[in-house]
Amino acid sequence: MVVLRLKKFGRAHHPFYRLAAMDKRAPRDGAVIEELGWYDPGAPEGKQWKFDMDRVQHWFSKGAQPSLTVANLVKKAGGTIPAAAVKALNAQRKPKP
Repeated sequence: MVVLRLKKFGRAHHPFYRLAAMDKRAPRDGAVIEELGWYDPGAPEGKQWKFDMDRVQHWFSKGAQPSLTVANLVKKAGGTIPAAAVKALNAQRKPKP
């Protein structure tokens, strides 16, 4: 299964992330199928991310599942999350008994 998640780069106390399409079994900073953009939480407002939304939507159409953080960032960037991915995300958010 392909997932969209963030790879961590940067230095201590100054993180920088790349949005990547990866195999679910790969480690966080492991092999990537495709790099889709970046996210810099320390940058000024309005310059914190740059995503290739066409490619993000392409991976969603292929059934890729976003992480919770990626889903929130894609929404902020103006993208849409497919209904199947939203359902899976809501299942992850529910507290386990």
